Amino acid sequence: MAYIQRNLVQNGSQEGKTAIATRSNRAPGLWSYATADALTVVRTSGYFNSAADFLRIGDVIMVTVYSAATFETAAATVSAVQFMVVLSNTGSVVDVSDGTAITLTNT
Repeated sequence: MAYIQRNLVQNGSQEGKTAIATRSNRAPGLWSYATADALTVVRTSGYFNSAADFLRIGDVIMVTVYSAATFETAAATVSAVQFMVVLSNTGSVVDVSDGTAITLTNT
């Protein structure tokens, strides 16, 4: 798969604007992204290039990986969650950190 724009959502916007709106403050943004892509694919430089207009250095993206390409169905299950930080954004190329894993347990 590839990056899907509609699956990147800004959480708790400081200014109450949509994801594509320009933010005037320096507070890092918190984003959620849902995908069926492997984390090794998502964390490569360039994966989020289509979001270069609104992702800023320091923004945090919570990436949730679902078990199947049909992750938008009720049958899909979460296989991994990681927090990734935007390390650089040239305006056309976005690079994120390797990520910090969130342990998934169900006892």
